[in-house]
Amino acid sequence: MKEKLVVLTGAGISAESGLKTFRDADGLWEGHRIEDVATPEAWQRNKQLVLDFYNERRRQLLQAEPNPAHFALVNFEKHFHVNIITQNVDDLHERAGSSNVLHLHGELRKARSTRNYKYVVDFDGDMSDSDRDDQNHPLRPHIVWFGEAVPELPNAANIIAEADVVFIVGTSMQVYPAASLIDYAPPHAQVLYIDLNPADVSHIRRKIAIHSGKAAEILPALFQKFTS
Repeated sequence: MKEKLVVLTGAGISAESGLKTFRDADGLWEGHRIEDVATPEAWQRNKQLVLDFYNERRRQLLQAEPNPAHFALVNFEKHFHVNIITQNVDDLHERAGSSNVLHLHGELRKARSTRNYKYVVDFDGDMSDSDRDDQNHPLRPHIVWFGEAVPELPNAANIIAEADVVFIVGTSMQVYPAASLIDYAPPHAQVLYIDLNPADVSHIRRKIAIHSGKAAEILPALFQKFTS
């Protein structure tokens, strides 16, 4: 039976494909305050600004391509049962060929009903106020905004609870509740942290092997190490 590899990915792996990271050093995301484009209150206050913001993110995503880090994780499926739990809203893991991807914070190339959270559709164009569900309710970006619950969190916790190996890739492990997932990894699981600028993880009370550098370089090397 294949060992279970669970990979937690964040903005760093997407940044290596040219996508802007979640927020810049000045606290802005593409020149916008998070409170103005990524909260339920922002949606109520200025729906058009929020739509325009995510339309631009979607256009950027369609120009981006998976990088060697994404493809390395696909290769791991030859030797491990791989589950990817990502904080990213892009689909670069899927486009690279990964089979099992759980999106904690939603998906940029999907839209959902403002009334029925189970009504989710693929959406690649620009979204406007005229886009509706089958009951004529407005659609919104299929994104988990700040202040909203993270519906997939229990599923993610169940997945990591069965891990034999955990990779933490391109995330600071400082944003909760996603950062709490490492607490569910079993004591025997081997944990590796791969990041260009690894954050201080001394608050995590377990042994973590830190690999500093580009995921696009480190993950292919780890594949060779784990499978040789």
